[in-house]
Amino acid sequence: MSKNILRKKILKMRRSNYIDINLNDNLIKKIKKKVNFTKNSIIGGYYPINSEFNCLEILQKFLLKSYIVSLPILKKNYQMDFYKWNIFDPMIINSFGIPEPFNSKKVHPDVLFVPIVAFDENNHRIGYGGGFYDRYIDKINKIKNCYTIGLAFSDQKVKKINSNKYDKKLDFILTEKFINK
Repeated sequence: MSKNILRKKILKMRRSNYIDINLNDNLIKKIKKKVNFTKNSIIGGYYPINSEFNCLEILQKFLLKSYIVSLPILKKNYQMDFYKWNIFDPMIINSFGIPEPFNSKKVHPDVLFVPIVAFDENNHRIGYGGGFYDRYIDKINKIKNCYTIGLAFSDQKVKKINSNKYDKKLDFILTEKFINK
């Protein structure tokens, strides 16, 4: 199945089956077991749109534990960078309708939560098709080692995603039911 057809199918399903997941501290403990966090770790996340797995609650839990948290600002040519953010900071709406940090400091995440449209057992993912995250993961890994964690609902898992050389495999994927290693 082509990526475009699969993307449309999963997005339609996700809109009709969306659930708000009530996260607890055990989830943060599971993530910390898999990733080597330090108090200086910078966490990158995303502002959820289109019935995505809500990353904000996870980011708030890290903020409460005094981690530096960041969100992306989209740039020209399908590029993006991450900027320091907390829940009280003002935001602006970009051309895609996504809130972004306003007047903030650019940072380089050590851990990056990545939104997913679909994923497979090998941690390949499909996003919205712009390649923003694939380009950013490639760019950040030239600066430092960045651990990538996909966030998705379990029913977004598919048998196989046909990836290409530009697609970046994630370190693991976290769903409301399991961790895909």
